[in-house]
Amino acid sequence: MKPVWKFTLIASLGGFLFGFETAVISGAEQIIQKLWHLDSVRHGLTVSISLIGTIIGAILAGRIADKYGRKRVLYFVAILYLFSALGCAVASVWELFLLFRLLGGLAVGISSVVGPVYTSEIAPAKDRGKLTGTFQIMIVTGIFTAYLTNFLFMDVQTGAWRYMLGIMAIPALLFVLLLKLIPESPRWFLQRGQVEKARASYNRLQEPFSIEEGQHTTRAKTINLFQIKYIKPIIFAVLLAFFNQMTGINAILYYAPRIFEMAGFSAELSYLQPIFIGGTNLLFTLVGMTIIDRFGRKKLLLSGAVGMFVFLLLAAFGLNGVNAEFLLYYILGFIASFALSQGAVIWVFLAEIFPNEVRAQGSSLGSTTHWVFAAIISWVFPVIVEGSSQGGYYVFLFYAVMVVASFIFIRFMPETKGKSLEEITQQ
Repeated sequence: MKPVWKFTLIASLGGFLFGFETAVISGAEQIIQKLWHLDSVRHGLTVSISLIGTIIGAILAGRIADKYGRKRVLYFVAILYLFSALGCAVASVWELFLLFRLLGGLAVGISSVVGPVYTSEIAPAKDRGKLTGTFQIMIVTGIFTAYLTNFLFMDVQTGAWRYMLGIMAIPALLFVLLLKLIPESPRWFLQRGQVEKARASYNRLQEPFSIEEGQHTTRAKTINLFQIKYIKPIIFAVLLAFFNQMTGINAILYYAPRIFEMAGFSAELSYLQPIFIGGTNLLFTLVGMTIIDRFGRKKLLLSGAVGMFVFLLLAAFGLNGVNAEFLLYYILGFIASFALSQGAVIWVFLAEIFPNEVRAQGSSLGSTTHWVFAAIISWVFPVIVEGSSQGGYYVFLFYAVMVVASFIFIRFMPETKGKSLEEITQQ
């Protein structure tokens, strides 16, 4: 295995923990609601508190990654994941549980920026889509694993939710131990004017040192992202992140068992069917990663939008009682379409669209946008569906309309496949 692939896999463990952390609450949320007698607003906060931490983490990520380096920040993230898992597992009161969920969200927010940025900066142009996309593969692997462990622990008589949340400590500890093996990003060294350290880092990657890249050093000065010359990548990153969440993907992942119960499925089936969702998500993300550098980012996004629209409409009517028995297939169709398009592209695109000197800040902005709307969607979802017998129908109908809007936006996006990071910024 080439060193760049080995280092990418290690760095992408943050993506696995990202996926696990965001999906594991789906198995515990109804148990916790009953345990602490939460109304719909406090229940929504319990699910979305992690996303509030994620927003804070995404905001901070760019600055601290530029100041301390990608590798050291990844260490910090790994430790946060470990503390979050252990803390959630032993929390005795609701407020303490919220605190540790907030820490987990902080880790997700930082890793959603730094993981893809690190990988994009060590990857050769011809493989950057696949390598950076490894982060997304690990996210969906984490989601699938969370659904699987939720199902396995659901019959534990006492404290099932503690096992569901606490088992994340095992991969978190592995992440802490393996990070010592990876080098610092050579482009971060170049950003700070440390050319010889960058050359040494490229040697560890067994990749040639590029004179063109060496000329893009900035001597570690802080550059303001919000300048007119960066307006195009800012717009593309923010809108792509916005539309990514307006598809409803996180609400479906977080509340999957509840959605199936709304359609009349038994409790056991409601926990089993998310495993099919996680498996479909993983399978089609793998397919997306194998073709992203061949077909490009835009074609995947456009074709996926068509599929998402169709299946969201079908799911909306399914929740309204029309062929409700097929709801699982509608949700799986949506997940497959999302995984092939938005799921495969978003973290790759956010990590490559900005120039070297503001890449971490720009990716941080895109990620922050992503998580702000993820938090809104996740907090509002239970309030809407509990407030009306047709709440699920209207929510899914709204998601379908937003996919149409995203299709129009995607047509104006630039294609970045096959270009070096330096070439992309000159488009």
